[in-house]
Amino acid sequence: MKGRHITYSEAELIWIEWEKERPRAAAHAQFCNIFGRDDVSLSNYNSLCKRMGWMTGRTGAFEKGAVPMNKGKQMPFNAASAATRFKPGNQPHNTHYLGHERLSKDGYVEISVAEVNPHTGYERRYVQKHRLLWEKQHGPVPVGMRLKCLDANRKNTDPENWEAVPMALAPRLNGRFGRGFDAAPAYLKPVIMAACKLEHAARERRKETRK
Repeated sequence: MKGRHITYSEAELIWIEWEKERPRAAAHAQFCNIFGRDDVSLSNYNSLCKRMGWMTGRTGAFEKGAVPMNKGKQMPFNAASAATRFKPGNQPHNTHYLGHERLSKDGYVEISVAEVNPHTGYERRYVQKHRLLWEKQHGPVPVGMRLKCLDANRKNTDPENWEAVPMALAPRLNGRFGRGFDAAPAYLKPVIMAACKLEHAARERRKETRK
C-alpha cells in the first residue's frame, strides 16, 4: 500500500547489498523468490538501494572495448526509414566537393579549390572565382591594385570582364562623390573609367611634385 513503511531483515539487507551491482530487475526478481517478499515492488527495491547508497556502478555509457548488443545483426526493414536513407555512393546535398561554387554575401562567385584553409586546416577552401581565373591569365594582382568588374555584373567571372585598377580609383568610380560607374549604362562605362583614370593620374602627379 502506498505510504506504508517496508521493513527488511538483516539477512535481506545483507543479500541486497551483496547483489547491488547486478541489474536491478533481475536482482529484485531473485530477492522476491528467495525471501518470499511479494510486498516489495521493483520501485521499493530501487528506493532502498538509493537510500542506502548501494549503486550498481554502471554509468549508462559504453565502456571502451565493449561490444554493442546489435553488432552483426541486420536492422529490421522499415519502409519509412528506407525511403530517407542514403544510397551507397550518394553524398548529402550540401557536400562541398572540389570545384563547388557558391555566391558570397557581396555577390561574388566563390569556388572550392585544393588549398588548405588557413583558418580551419581543411584541405579545401573557397576563393573568388573571377580573381582565380584572372590570375591564371595575368599573374598575381599587383600590390596596391584591385580587380574591378567592367560590366558591374559580379557573377560574370570572365577574365576579360575584370581589370586591375589602383585601389584609390574605386572611390572615384562608385564612392559618395564618385561617378556612379556601376549604375551607368554600358556605353558610358568606358568613358567614366577613362575620366576617372585621368583624374587619378593627375592627382598622383601632383602628389609627386609636392615631395
